[in-house]
Amino acid sequence: QVQLVESGGGLVQVGGSLRLSCRGSGIIVRFSHMGWFRQAPGKQRDLVARITSGGIIDYADSVKGRFTISRDSAANTVYLQMTDLKPEDTSVYYCSANVRNYDYWGQGTQVTVSS
Repeated sequence: QVQLVESGGGLVQVGGSLRLSCRGSGIIVRFSHMGWFRQAPGKQRDLVARITSGGIIDYADSVKGRFTISRDSAANTVYLQMTDLKPEDTSVYYCSANVRNYDYWGQGTQVTVSS
């Protein structure tokens, strides 16, 4: 059974930093296409960052230069380091794993950036 468990969300002030973690079980993160998405109330879920099994990384334009996605094979975990946070980054952040063309999702973690 595949499970993705996110952690690390919270309340932070403008300009602050947070690191989100997504620990996988039932999958091998290193061999999966992993992504972070976010969804604000009343809006669609949008891609924030992703890393393919081959290590190719890309980011949404709105977070380039501020967010960094990485993975730790030993911990079977993907991270999203977020810096210089802005109020518009406030959302529920979801981890995803694409395994053999099937998408798995975590439960989400709330990030709130206060001004």
